[in-house]
Amino acid sequence: MVYTNEPIVAVGIVSGKLLSFTLTNAFMVNSKTILGNYSAHFVSGKIFWEGCEYAELLFTPIDDSASFTLQDVVIGVKFHWQRKESQTFRGSLRIIVDGERLYAINEIKVEDYLTSVISSEMSATSSLELLKAHAVISRSWLLSQIENRKRANIAHQHHDFIETPQKIIRWYDRTDHTLFDVCADDHCQRYQGIGRMTSSYVKQAVAATRGEVLTYDNKICDARFSKCCGGVSESFEYCWDNIKYPYLKAVADIKPKASKVLPDLTDEETAKKWIKTSPNAFCNTDDKEVLRQVLNDYDQETSDFYRWTVKYTQTEVSTLLEHKLGIGFGNILALNPLKRGDSGRIYELEIVGSQRTMVIGKELEIRRALSESHLYSSAFVVETTEVVNDVPQLFKLIGAGWGHGVGLCQIGAAVMGANGYDYQTILAHYYVGSALTQLY
Repeated sequence: MVYTNEPIVAVGIVSGKLLSFTLTNAFMVNSKTILGNYSAHFVSGKIFWEGCEYAELLFTPIDDSASFTLQDVVIGVKFHWQRKESQTFRGSLRIIVDGERLYAINEIKVEDYLTSVISSEMSATSSLELLKAHAVISRSWLLSQIENRKRANIAHQHHDFIETPQKIIRWYDRTDHTLFDVCADDHCQRYQGIGRMTSSYVKQAVAATRGEVLTYDNKICDARFSKCCGGVSESFEYCWDNIKYPYLKAVADIKPKASKVLPDLTDEETAKKWIKTSPNAFCNTDDKEVLRQVLNDYDQETSDFYRWTVKYTQTEVSTLLEHKLGIGFGNILALNPLKRGDSGRIYELEIVGSQRTMVIGKELEIRRALSESHLYSSAFVVETTEVVNDVPQLFKLIGAGWGHGVGLCQIGAAVMGANGYDYQTILAHYYVGSALTQLY
């Protein structure tokens, strides 16, 4: 498994009826050299640009240092920090049509892409060993997705939902991208252009691990990661497809040489006790210096990531569920965890209403249903109070962790890096049985 050359990745940046962009330096398009401010419009299934219609446009930089800027790029889609930015990129700009929208796609070398990703995913002032670890897993995940997309083009697509009148089970993986390899937001990996390429540490980390990936059984690892596992990382199959990856299984986020006997968090009573306490873990930290190194400004808007509490009135929770699921439940009588994964994250939740009862899952569907944006995680305990005529008037969700919890825990890994662990040890801790392999 060796690549002859450094791969090129196609990243979906933004879409819409109108795309506004600036070519800061000289670019080639249709055998012409251009630069300046431009707009492309969707008109009758075509790209209308500079007075002509096109099926596709490719703007290629004359020089490797050339850049272009896209306006109104949405980041944090459907998260509480959602906002628009102007973002600047290196590489080529491809504009295509799909459905009723135009799509702006950045085609860029993998190592240049990673330099931005590492800085976009976390602060560029993180420890060098953490940055090296993140470079390896971001590269691994990316190349794994490119390989999977190639296979998907010649194989049948699997379903990512189960829906009946009594049950909605959905999981949101990256298989829905058919126009490009990955998108630029949290759905895949945050990629926010060269504006994030500000740290010599990041460049050093990417260069030091150039071409290195995690492998298992001679295949590139689908190396997932999240902000905070909450003390125990989750197994892949409880968040996405029912596949058991040996290197993506539950791991106690404690010292690598310490006893790693996991509590049985699939058991409801054990999960309740564990979530309602604050057990020792790498990611159980309030060290502002470490958190500042890991979290970007908008991530620092979230401070209660290890253990958290959310409260809803009866009106709030019933209105929220009807709005998010499009289903009227009447009064919500109970939110019953039916199945939990190895980290205590709920992947099947029963909603009992006065008008109907339904089971929903997996973890992200539950998080979306119980928040206007996203609940921090699905590892939570439900407490109800102020019961009137058998109808609880207040719901309190006590939760653990931030994100799906699979693979590397970014905050836990940051603490490991601050405590002197090297990147090989960090990777071995979170991806059990994996190996470091040089691809190119």
